[in-house]
Amino acid sequence: MVELTFSGAEPLGSQALATLTLRAETEGHSVEAAGFYAGNGLYKVRILPPAAGDYRYTVSGCVSAEGVFTVETGPEQPIRARDGHFFDGEGRPFFPVGTTVYALIHQPDELVEQTLGSLAASPFNKVRLCVFPKHYSYNSAEPPVFPFEKDAAGRWDVHRPCFAFWDRLERILLRLKAMGIQADLILFHPYDRWGFASMRQEEHLVYLDYLLRRLAAMPGLWWSLANEYDLCGAKSLADWQEIETFVAEHDPYRHLLSNHNCFAFWDAGRPAVTHASLQAKTASLMPEWKARFPGKPVILDECCYEGTLPEAWGCLSGRELTARFWRACTCGGYCTHGETFFPTDGEPVWWAQGGVLRGESVPRIAFLREVFLELLKQYGPLEPVLDSLTKALLCPGLWPDDLVAELRAEGKLSLAEAIAPMPPEDRRRFAENERRFMGRHGDDALLIYYDQRCCVHDTLTLPKGGRYRVDLMDTWAMTRETLTADARGVFTLSLPGREGMAVLATRQGRAAPAKA
Repeated sequence: MVELTFSGAEPLGSQALATLTLRAETEGHSVEAAGFYAGNGLYKVRILPPAAGDYRYTVSGCVSAEGVFTVETGPEQPIRARDGHFFDGEGRPFFPVGTTVYALIHQPDELVEQTLGSLAASPFNKVRLCVFPKHYSYNSAEPPVFPFEKDAAGRWDVHRPCFAFWDRLERILLRLKAMGIQADLILFHPYDRWGFASMRQEEHLVYLDYLLRRLAAMPGLWWSLANEYDLCGAKSLADWQEIETFVAEHDPYRHLLSNHNCFAFWDAGRPAVTHASLQAKTASLMPEWKARFPGKPVILDECCYEGTLPEAWGCLSGRELTARFWRACTCGGYCTHGETFFPTDGEPVWWAQGGVLRGESVPRIAFLREVFLELLKQYGPLEPVLDSLTKALLCPGLWPDDLVAELRAEGKLSLAEAIAPMPPEDRRRFAENERRFMGRHGDDALLIYYDQRCCVHDTLTLPKGGRYRVDLMDTWAMTRETLTADARGVFTLSLPGREGMAVLATRQGRAAPAKA
């Protein structure tokens, strides 16, 4: 990010909508960006240059200036979404492993520092956090500073940003970026006692305009329009669509953009939406969700949390949260962590305020991340694989001829016909209960997660002509051993008869390039 600072008189009228435009160009590239008033007579313009070079610029509006700045190396670009997965600015697969600290920026400095230290030692490279303060169970403290000043009537004045708030937010975001952590920044939420959620739509658009001027040039950001958009009672569907369009059109760098639900999924198929950010209590439908939003990555950003709260969403075991990660990621999706241990001694709750990570799932998620980073480096991202019976159960209409042939060849046609009359929801539940979770990268890699199955034998049918290494992993004990380096055709596996096992078969002697 390049930041240029200028001095000038305080803007007349709105401080949030101060007129300031920079135009810059170098050989083969030109950039235009809106600047912002930063307080104390300072104006700033931030850009993310497309390439290295000497840029000649002019600034107009509240300040007039011209000059040259030099970009010595090609700057990092934001993460992109393509073909159902994520890629960095160099085209390399990016594997987001997220956690949730909703009110991070609203905590005292000491707690922020403790949280950043915990994140630095964790496997997480994405964190979900809110711009507005959050009032909810186990999180009711007053924040140190707010986004706006108040007018004479005591109402929040979006035209008068509180510069101390925005400076503090930026310091935290830049700290996260320096640690290699993407900030999935939540722009709205319903959990509010201060009046931010109930402001008028036109006020919210002013807030977004100022936020985008200040933050859009930071490469390590994702935009989450809301946490649980469908619980924001002051917003209509048309309001959300307007917000989606506004953010997309005012972000010249096209950061990743999603909208997170409580009940009704946001339509991730909309052109401006880059990926699906879902809340659901199970990961077993990941193949169906990927099919619903073709070409868009799917992240299970909220699947309940590891902890000991009395609320149903906050009392998963570490083993179950680990399993939900494996279910989602094996099928070509992604997953997000959170911790909600009951604050018996007044300690912070990670999912809200941060502090120290305590759960058993964290080292297991680190193990999962190592497995998938190796897969991505050597082969590429996975796509879901369904066995013939599961495909038949989830098929909404008549079975295609190739599926009938597959069922017949495997001796499962009569079984599929017997359960086909079940109502669709019952068929889906039946399919969930019977599944292994499988993902593959072409003929080069096949991953099977056995979840709660405790079998002692299974059979792999490997592509013809290939020689495969087969590794057995215990996802809870975090162990990995090679069963054979020369599996071919139909291969019988010996398994240890306990839950949480995974098998990875990788083709030897040929690998797909990791860069797309």
